[in-house]
Amino acid sequence: MESFGTRLHRAITERGPLCVGIDPHPGLLAQWGLPDDVQGLDRFSRTVVEALGDRVAVVKPQSAFFERFGSRGVAILESTIRQLRDAGSLVLLDVKRGDIGSTVSAYASAYLDPSSPVYVDAVTASPYLGVGSLAPMFELAAEHGGGVFVLALTSNPEGAAVQRAVTADGRTVAQTVIDEISQLNRGATPLGSFGLVVGATIGDTGHDLSGVGGPLLAPGLGAQGAGAADLRTVFGSSLASVLPSYSREVLSAGPDVAALRAAADRVLVDCRAVLPAR
Repeated sequence: MESFGTRLHRAITERGPLCVGIDPHPGLLAQWGLPDDVQGLDRFSRTVVEALGDRVAVVKPQSAFFERFGSRGVAILESTIRQLRDAGSLVLLDVKRGDIGSTVSAYASAYLDPSSPVYVDAVTASPYLGVGSLAPMFELAAEHGGGVFVLALTSNPEGAAVQRAVTADGRTVAQTVIDEISQLNRGATPLGSFGLVVGATIGDTGHDLSGVGGPLLAPGLGAQGAGAADLRTVFGSSLASVLPSYSREVLSAGPDVAALRAAADRVLVDCRAVLPAR
């Protein structure tokens, strides 16, 4: 099976360096004139898939906005994942899971085992029980050609107290996460399957991202305050590995399919102007 890094590199080459979220929170449902219920959730998700599933390299459903409707919401998430796969988009499920032992193994099986109904190409994960606690995710991802994006330097102000704390060896917690993910990608070509999440709003990170070898997911663009030009400041010499991620900036153009496509095309042009050709 091809690695996630290989598939992602091809998708970016063919469709461009762009990830778009599916974040059906109550405000967006209302903006689209949809009810805040499973019918509205289903209509919203189907419209985003119709507009972007065959155009965008990566689509990132936020699991929480489906889970809040219970089993019916999860059923819509499963359907959305299938629709995105049929349309040819890679699916990155934003779940930010992290635990230890049999529990993290169960999370890995839920999202990274092809036999699961919520099997996706990649997931987001939290390393704050130790990067090593995520080993079952890394192992299952490697076995089945999946990917894992690990939180490193996030945009929320509360994150700095943990992520920038200094460890006994003088590195920050974030730098230890960066370095461990870099080891997982050692020797991978053309792109490693294990990535990092680094917020686009944080400015100069003061951290070394140059040797990660995998994708750098950059949320926080658009409505959250960062523009494509800010990627230069955040990522510097690592721009070639960046996967920009937009949600509300694109989704607020809905529910018109043509308008959603135009919004995605517009931000992709902005990103191409900043990022090296791939």
